[in-house]
Amino acid sequence: MSGKFPVSILKRGVAEIIVEEELVRLLESGKKLRLKMGFDPSRPDIHLGHVVGMRKLRQLQELGHQVVVIVGDWTAQIGDPSGMSQTRPMLSAEEVRANAETYMQQFFKVVDKEKTEVRWQSEWFGKFNLADVIRLTSKFTVAQLLAREDFSKRYAAGRPIAITELLYPLLQAYDSVAIQADVEFGGIDQKFNCLMGRELQQMIGQPRQQVFLVPLLVGTDGQQKMSKSLGNYIGVDDPPNDMYGKVMSIPDDLLMDYFELLTDVSDKELAEFKQQLSAQSVNPMILKKRLAREIVGQFHSAGAARDAESHFEKVVQSGEAPEKMEQYTGIAFELVGGIYRLDITKALLEKGLVKSRGEIKRLIAQGAIEINGEKINNTTVDIPSGSIVQVGKRRFLKISIKKAEA
Repeated sequence: MSGKFPVSILKRGVAEIIVEEELVRLLESGKKLRLKMGFDPSRPDIHLGHVVGMRKLRQLQELGHQVVVIVGDWTAQIGDPSGMSQTRPMLSAEEVRANAETYMQQFFKVVDKEKTEVRWQSEWFGKFNLADVIRLTSKFTVAQLLAREDFSKRYAAGRPIAITELLYPLLQAYDSVAIQADVEFGGIDQKFNCLMGRELQQMIGQPRQQVFLVPLLVGTDGQQKMSKSLGNYIGVDDPPNDMYGKVMSIPDDLLMDYFELLTDVSDKELAEFKQQLSAQSVNPMILKKRLAREIVGQFHSAGAARDAESHFEKVVQSGEAPEKMEQYTGIAFELVGGIYRLDITKALLEKGLVKSRGEIKRLIAQGAIEINGEKINNTTVDIPSGSIVQVGKRRFLKISIKKAEA
């Protein structure tokens, strides 16, 4: 295996590498490295924030290194018994498997499945007994764990920290021991946990893993890191039109970050984009459309990206209804002259334009649902058959109505 590698792998889209000199030596040695990334299957979906690190895995995988993805099935079934964390619900084995299956289908849109080793935490933790847990906890002190920023802040504020929460960094560290990781990948917010793995490996006589940290991608709101719970995410499985539209909604000042972290556009071209934006010699909309095409093309196809752009220009920019849209047929009594009274709740939910009745109420209050161009203030409406419901800027539904028997 060749020890040559593009230096850009360690520079572009990287927050910190611990220790960079050691990692360079490993890469130049020609050794096939074991690249660790773990995921929590308490949620099934992947968004572009996750993709930042996954792209690094793929780049090194293409150089012949071994990706090892760890499914955190054992810790997911424990959850957070303290009730302090909504992101760690207690799950059944069936729920974990279902989430993991969906997650990995999306993971392999970026990382080569044929060159990936999938490991389940339960392979090693399923055999753990109380003595094993005590031996693991004896390796670290409470002071070391309280050095983690979120723990130290909560401790200083007198807020409770469950013993279970203190165990999670130790369990993640042991994952590195179990698979003999050479490099662990994660967001910059995972620095403490990744370093714990490095320490534990040294304690038991393994070579210390290198820690490869990537930046946290800011979400479409332009303020907080991309998160499904915050609703500021772009999902890997989003349909082309939705994905394109969400990219077009990001603030202009995030353009260069998204180009750098999520695309293969050359550094030279990115420097030109940056100069043009600084000199205000280019309309940011032009670059944003390029970014949207790059991202949609990456997860769908170049053709899907072109179609999504056409859809965006017609529907969002020009305010026209799309030629193709979802259709729903309901049954209602005719009031007079071809006008029917219909509750559109079922149509919106069934066709996926909204996810819950609560979301419908919120969108109506925001004036974000229109029928035939008019905002509605109730889900029960008087409309003719063939009416078009618009939710937000990008979701449309055509309502056909069959006359109910008197």
